[in-house]
Amino acid sequence: MNKFVKIGIFALVIILAGVFYWRYYFVFSEGVKGGTLNYFEKKGYVFKTWEGRIVQEGFQSPTAGALQSNEFRFSVQNEALVEQLERASGKFVELRYKEYLNSLPWRGASEVVVYEIIEIGGKGEVDTELPMNKN
Repeated sequence: MNKFVKIGIFALVIILAGVFYWRYYFVFSEGVKGGTLNYFEKKGYVFKTWEGRIVQEGFQSPTAGALQSNEFRFSVQNEALVEQLERASGKFVELRYKEYLNSLPWRGASEVVVYEIIEIGGKGEVDTELPMNKN
């Protein structure tokens, strides 16, 4: 009987570790999002994490007849990315991200974690160095 209890406990620990990994470390999706950086701030009660939001073009409607802007909320862990995003408020940004099934307090408040910046300020910017057409 003692042997079966040990095997049962070992199997339970393995199953719980697999479920924990799947819920918190399994990458559900990866992709790229672009939009205007609305805010980027450090917040949290115990674990201070960097959180941001970009507003994308177009509208979405969760309920019929209502309009709401398309927002993308994310967390950032990399300090080099933090420095770049702090200076990009109000600019167009393209971000590469990973989405997990659940968030962890030390990883950020969002399930989405940005790990690369593709572009800052590219779309919709007017190039001021081009000569004006005088007609």
